[in-house]
Amino acid sequence: MIGTYQGGKEKPQTEEQLGELASLCDTYGLEPALHLPCPIREFDPGTFLGKGKVEEIKGLVAEHAFDLVIFDDEISPQQQRNLEKCFECLVIDRTELILGVFAQRAHTREAKIQIELATCRYQLPRLTRLWTHLSRQRTGGGGKGGGGYLKGEGERQIEIDRRLLRTRIDRLQADLEEVKKTRETQRRSRKRSGIPTFAIIGYTNAGKSTLLRALTDADVLIEDKLFATLDTTTRKFSLPNRQEILLTDTVGFIRKIPHMLVAAFKSTLEEAVQSDILLHLIDASNPAAQLQAQATFEVLRELGASKHPMITLLNKVDRCDDRHLVGRLRIEYPKTVEISALDRTGFDRLMELMIQEVSLLRKVVRLKIPQSDYSAVSMLMREGKVLSCEYEENDIHLEVEIPRSLEHFVSQFEMG
Repeated sequence: MIGTYQGGKEKPQTEEQLGELASLCDTYGLEPALHLPCPIREFDPGTFLGKGKVEEIKGLVAEHAFDLVIFDDEISPQQQRNLEKCFECLVIDRTELILGVFAQRAHTREAKIQIELATCRYQLPRLTRLWTHLSRQRTGGGGKGGGGYLKGEGERQIEIDRRLLRTRIDRLQADLEEVKKTRETQRRSRKRSGIPTFAIIGYTNAGKSTLLRALTDADVLIEDKLFATLDTTTRKFSLPNRQEILLTDTVGFIRKIPHMLVAAFKSTLEEAVQSDILLHLIDASNPAAQLQAQATFEVLRELGASKHPMITLLNKVDRCDDRHLVGRLRIEYPKTVEISALDRTGFDRLMELMIQEVSLLRKVVRLKIPQSDYSAVSMLMREGKVLSCEYEENDIHLEVEIPRSLEHFVSQFEMG
């Protein structure tokens, strides 16, 4: 496994990221044998690494008879081909490994479609790698005519494969749109019910599924592996004040997440965007907790959900020896509570914060609306919860509980 850094200060972070890459390998079923952090001044467009480092790695591959070389950075199709030719073994990057892990652990139809779509987009510029045997035959003899024939066949086959892959991408996108419509219908139904929704978000393996099970006794998969959960699970839960809420476990985030995966999983990750409140879970026992939290926020920003109401949960505090790290996280993230999802400690304070956040979502208002503006009444009946309704001459008097987002709309009708 190879990671790169451009300054001495970056080396510890690169080593930590290689440790995460090793965890991805373990999740996929590979046995990592060597971590190699490589200092680099500039990236080579042909081989990613400089000539000297490439020769060094070539020697290590030959010496240990490695079957696979994995780069923690994303490498181009051309770099991948050149490195495979030099190392005489398979070369992949972090993106390809993550796609493999996702493909292995997807269960629902939606997740499987999203993975295949991302994989097809990743493969499209790399199709020529499948046809390198033609170029080898072309240079191996057979005369000018033979070489030209093989070249033409190869080019035609590549074009056929590209066309088939693009057709498959179009079909998968259409299938995903159908699934998305079903999910949107479910969201609208939940919204009409008026039940507040919480999405549990956070870095992969932070303990999101453990938290969902601890709160709701949901039968969800819990494994000490990266991306144990790819499919969202939603469960109903009652807070101590008997307020019903919906809790959704979402797919974990990760540093250097491939953009094609963010795009492919957008409908799943939108559970975070569409929820009322986020429960941001951080593994406080991990030395890289701050970096992991930042990676989560990067994805939230990409989804337009970074300004959502949020409670930050510092999980696994019972296994955290660095209280300075906990202190920094508490300063950086407001509304923070320390918990252990496994032992169910800190839940009393968590319940208090959840009740508090739910109370801020809605507001009870008394309104006087002209009957001529009955469309406004209809909308409030649809979006809010009517507590009382009386007719007085040409006006309708309403007492209604509304989402805070409608405050500006109803201000013109409010009674003094």
